[in-house]
Amino acid sequence: MGMGTSTFVIRWVNLLTMLLAVAVIIFGVWMSTHNDGCRRSLTFPVIALGGFIFLISIIGFLGACKRSVALLWIYLAVLLIVLIAILVFTVLAFIVTNNGSGHTNPGLRYKEYKLNDYSSWFLKQLNNTSNWIRLKSCLVKSEQCRKLSKKYKTIKQLKSAELTPIEAGCCRPPSECGYPAVNASYYDLSFHSISSNKDCKLYKNLRTIKCYNCDSCKAGVAQYMKTEWRLVAIFNVVLFVVLSMVYFVGCCARRNAASYRSKA
Repeated sequence: MGMGTSTFVIRWVNLLTMLLAVAVIIFGVWMSTHNDGCRRSLTFPVIALGGFIFLISIIGFLGACKRSVALLWIYLAVLLIVLIAILVFTVLAFIVTNNGSGHTNPGLRYKEYKLNDYSSWFLKQLNNTSNWIRLKSCLVKSEQCRKLSKKYKTIKQLKSAELTPIEAGCCRPPSECGYPAVNASYYDLSFHSISSNKDCKLYKNLRTIKCYNCDSCKAGVAQYMKTEWRLVAIFNVVLFVVLSMVYFVGCCARRNAASYRSKA
C-alpha cells in the first residue's frame, strides 16, 4: 500500500473512531443520569471504553498526520493488545455459552430452564450470595412479574405467551409443582405439590419474593446472560475482522513513515 493511501486511510479511520468515542462517552453519561442503580452500574465500563477508544484514535491520527514512527509504533502495540483481548474474550464467551437451553412442557408455548444445564462459570457467579442479592434486588425493582397480569388477562393467554427466560423462571413456580394459576401472577399455593423440586416451597405470591430465590430464576438469568454474551461475541468477531484490517493499514503507514523519515 502506498504512503499516501495508508496515511490517508489511518487518518480518516481514526477521525471517525474519535467521533464514535465521543458518542459512546455521551451515551454513557446519559445512561448515568436516566437509569436506576441497576443499569447505572453499566455506565462506567461504557464511559471507560469510550475514553480508551478516543485515546487510541488520537495516537493513530497524530501518528499518521505527523508521520511519526514512534506514535505509530505505540498505536500498533496498543491495537495489537486490543485484538488479542478481543480474541481471548470471544473464545471464552463461546465456551461459556455453549451449554444450556430451555425445556418445553406440554400445553405451554414458553420454555423453562434448569440451572444445572449451564456452564460451571455461570453456576459460580449466580450461586455467589452477594452477586445474587444484587441481581435479585434489580429483578424486584424491574417489576417484570407484576406486569404479567396486565399483559395476559387470562390463563389461556399466559400459556400461549412467549415469556422471557426471566419471566418464566422468576415470576412463576416450575410447572412440575402443579400449582393452579389463578391469574398470570398469582398461584393457588393451597394445592399439595408432590414434586421434590425445592423451588416449589420457595415460591410465594408476594411481589418481593415470587420465585426470586429459586434455581429456576437463576437459570432464567443464566439464559438471558447467555443470549446477551452470544450477541456480544458475534459483534466481537466482526470487530476483530475490522480492527485486523485497520492494523494491517497501520503497519503499512508505520513502514512508509519510517521510509519517509530515512529519506528526509
